[in-house]
Amino acid sequence: MQSIIMAGGFGTRLRPITCNTPKPMAPVANKPMLEHIVNLLKHHKINDLIMLLYYQPEVITNYFKDGSAFGVNASYLKPESDLGTAGSVKFAQDKIKGTFIVISGDVLTDFDLSKAVEFHKQKKAIATMVLTSVPNPLQFGVVITDKQGRIERFLEKPSWGEVFSDTINTGIYILDPKVFQYIPKDKSFDFSKDLFPLLLKEKKPLFGYIAEGYWRDIGNHDEYRFAHYDILDSVVKINIDGKKIKWGGKDIVIGENVNIGKDVEIDNNVILGDNVIIKDGAKISRSVIGSNSIIAEGAEVVGAIIWDNVSIGTKARIKENVIGRRTIIGDRTSIQVGTIVSDDCVIEADVIVKPNLRIWPQKVIEAGSILSSSLVWGEKWSKSLFNATGITGLGNIEITPEFAAKIGSAYGAFIGKGSYIVTSRDSHNATRMIKRALITGLLSEGVKVGDLGTTPVPVIRYEIGNEGEAGGIHIRQSPLDARMIDMKFFNSAGRDISINQEKAVEQLFFREDFKRAAIDEVGEITVPSRSVEYYRSGFLKKINKTLLKENAARIVIDYAHSSASAIFPSILGELGIDVVALNAHIKTTSVIKSAKEFNHSLSQLSNIVVTLQSNAGFLIDTGAEKVFLVDEKGQIIQNDIAMFITAYLAMKANKVKDAFIAVPVYVSSVIEKIAAKFKVKVKRTGTSPRSIIEAAANEKVIFVADSSGGFIFPEFQNTFDAMYAIAKILEMLAAEQTSLNKTGKNIPPFEVLHKSMPCSWDKKGQVMRKSIEYAADKKHDLIDGVKIYFKDEWVLLIPDPDGALFHIWAESKNHAGALKLLDVYAEKVKKWQE
Repeated sequence: MQSIIMAGGFGTRLRPITCNTPKPMAPVANKPMLEHIVNLLKHHKINDLIMLLYYQPEVITNYFKDGSAFGVNASYLKPESDLGTAGSVKFAQDKIKGTFIVISGDVLTDFDLSKAVEFHKQKKAIATMVLTSVPNPLQFGVVITDKQGRIERFLEKPSWGEVFSDTINTGIYILDPKVFQYIPKDKSFDFSKDLFPLLLKEKKPLFGYIAEGYWRDIGNHDEYRFAHYDILDSVVKINIDGKKIKWGGKDIVIGENVNIGKDVEIDNNVILGDNVIIKDGAKISRSVIGSNSIIAEGAEVVGAIIWDNVSIGTKARIKENVIGRRTIIGDRTSIQVGTIVSDDCVIEADVIVKPNLRIWPQKVIEAGSILSSSLVWGEKWSKSLFNATGITGLGNIEITPEFAAKIGSAYGAFIGKGSYIVTSRDSHNATRMIKRALITGLLSEGVKVGDLGTTPVPVIRYEIGNEGEAGGIHIRQSPLDARMIDMKFFNSAGRDISINQEKAVEQLFFREDFKRAAIDEVGEITVPSRSVEYYRSGFLKKINKTLLKENAARIVIDYAHSSASAIFPSILGELGIDVVALNAHIKTTSVIKSAKEFNHSLSQLSNIVVTLQSNAGFLIDTGAEKVFLVDEKGQIIQNDIAMFITAYLAMKANKVKDAFIAVPVYVSSVIEKIAAKFKVKVKRTGTSPRSIIEAAANEKVIFVADSSGGFIFPEFQNTFDAMYAIAKILEMLAAEQTSLNKTGKNIPPFEVLHKSMPCSWDKKGQVMRKSIEYAADKKHDLIDGVKIYFKDEWVLLIPDPDGALFHIWAESKNHAGALKLLDVYAEKVKKWQE
C-alpha cells in the first residue's frame, strides 16, 4: 500500500528550533519525528512512501535517501508553489496506484492504521478521515458521524460556542483514487476547507474512523516537550533506539558508549543518546539527551530536551527547556522554565536566562548576563546594558519599542515618581518611534516628561537644570553605524549619568523590579517652550559679539541635515557672520553619513570654501556635538591637528591662572609642548566620552577635546558642542587676526599610530595583568589601560569596553618608529593571551 507523507512544513510555530531544520526532521526521542511516521507506516505494511517536500527538502532527502535503510521505498515530490493540502496530494496523482493513506510528517501517533484501512474498505468510502477525541478541540476540525461512521457535519477550528463534539480530524486520511476527480489541478485546494465540504455537498461516501491510541499534533514548543514526556512515561508506543537498563531503580534508555560518572542521580525516566557523557554528581530527571552531549559535574537537567552535541557546564541548571544542536551552556548558568535555545549558541558562565524566552541560532550571551527578553536577530547579549555611549543596539531589532518602554520604566523607577525629565531625538523616523515608546515607560512610573522633539544634543544638555529637570534622554541614530540606535542618558547637570547610576538602572531592568504608578498618578507630557531661548541666550552671553561683527567672517557650514540647522542660523546672524549653508534641511531617513559620504561631504565643503574665498568651512555631525574643519585654503584638517590648532588658540587667549586643558591619554605628547609655551598644564583623561566630559567640570579647565571632532569650552557648558565650538574658534581667530592655516603652522610634527588586536573577553584581564607586570620596572601610568614611556616614545595598551579587541597606540619621532612599536606590542598582546 502507498502513503503520501506531507513533509513540507516550515515549522513556524516551533521556531527558533526549526530555523535550521524542517519541522518533520526535528528530533523526537533522538530521531526525526518523520522517522517515527515512517516506522509506523512500515509496521502496518505501508511501504511505498511518497514524501511531499517544500522547505529545506535536501535535509529530508539526504537522510532517508531511497528509504531502503528504513525498510521502505521512498520517493519525493516538490510542488513549485503552495497548492494547499489536497492540491499538493493531487500533484502526486500520477504515482498513485490504488487506495492510499495521507499522513502528516510532524505528528506523533501510534494509531492502528491497518484497522483504519480495513474500515475504509468495508464502508467502500471515497475518503475516510481518521478521528480521535481530545480535551480541547478548538485548534482542530470538529467532526460528527452517524452510527455507521458516515460524516454528518464538521467545522474547522471552531469557537467554544461552536464546539458540538470533542471528536476531531487528525489530518490522517484514507483515500480512493476516485477522489482526484474532485481536486482541481495546479490550484490551491484544501482537504478541510474545500474537498470534504464538496464531498458532503454531493453526498459522496465520506466516513470518519474513530481511532484508539495516542495522537499529538506537535504544533508548538509546549506540545513538543509534552510529546517527549509522554514517550518517557510510555503513554505512546514508538521505537526508541538504545537499550533499557536500571539506574537507581529507574528504567532508562541508553545508546552506545554512554559514560555515567559517580554519584549521578537519575530520579525519573530518561533517554541518553550515543556517546553521552554524564559527569560526577550530575542530576538528570525526565529528560532526553542527544548524542555526543556532555553534562558536566553537578549540573542539573530537569524536564529538558537536549539535542545532539550540546555541552552543559558545571553546576548549570536546565529546567523544562529545549536546547538546540552544538549549543554550549557555561558553568553555573541557569536557564529557567520554558525557554527555547536554538542551534550553535554560546551562553557563557553565570548567566541567568529568564523563563519563556526564545534564543535564535548562533547567539552569544556574555558571562554574568541576565537575559530577560528574547534574543532574535542581534548577535550578542551583553551582561551590561550600557556601553561607552549609553545603550546601543540594532534599530527595531535589539532596540525595539517594547525594549524602549521597559527601559523607560526602569529609568523612571530609578529617578522616582513625580520627577521631571526631558527627552529629545534626532530627525530619523526610527528614533521618533523609539522615543515615543520610551516615554510611555516613563509615564507609567509617574514621571513628568518634557518632550523637546527633534533637538541637538547640546541643547537638551543645556536645558537640563533650568526648570528642575532630574535628567534627560536623547535618542539618535548611531554616528558609528547607521543600523544602530543610541540611547543617551543625562543627569541633573546635563552630563552623562555615572556608572553607578547605570548599574542601578540595569538592576531594575533585569529584575523588572519597578512598581507602576496608580492610574491617577501616571505622568504627563509637556512641551518645554523656552529650551532654545535658554540655549541662545547663554550662548550669546559668552561670545564676544562685537569682535565677531567687526571681523565679519565669511564661512561655509555643512549642517548634514541636522537639527542644528533650525537653531544655529539665527545665532550666527546675531553675530554678524556671513554664512553659506549646505544641507540645512532636516531629513527623516538616513541621517547618518557612511564613511564614503562623509569624505565626499568634506571634499565638497573644501571646494566651496576655495570657490567662495571663505575664511573657513565647518561640517557639523547630526547631533551637533562634533565639528570637522576646512581651512581658508580648502585643506581638510585632520581631527588631531584640528584639536591642536583649537587648543593652541584657546591657550593663547587664556586669562585663567593655573589653567588646564584636558585631552585623552592617547593624544600625542605634542600637546604638552604647546601647553608649556603658554604655561598651561595638560590633564590626561580616559578614552570614554564620560571621562573626557567629566574633566571639563574642573573650574581651572579652559578647553577639552577628544581628537575626533569633539570640543568642549567649559565657559559655556561642560559638554561637546559643535555650534559653540564654531563660534569660539571664529572669535579666537578674530582676536589674533589669524587663520586656521596660519595657526596650523605652529603645530610641531608628530606621529601617532593605532592598531586593534583581537582579544577574547575572557583573556582581557590576563592581558592587562601581564601588561602591568611588564610595565612595573618602566615609567608608566594607568589612567586608562597601560601607557609605557620610553625616550621620545610611548605605547598605550587598552582593552575595548564593548568588543573583543585590544587597542594599541604608539608615538615615535617618525612613522617607521611608531610602526615598529605597534608591531612589537601587537605581538606581545598576542603572546599574553596564550
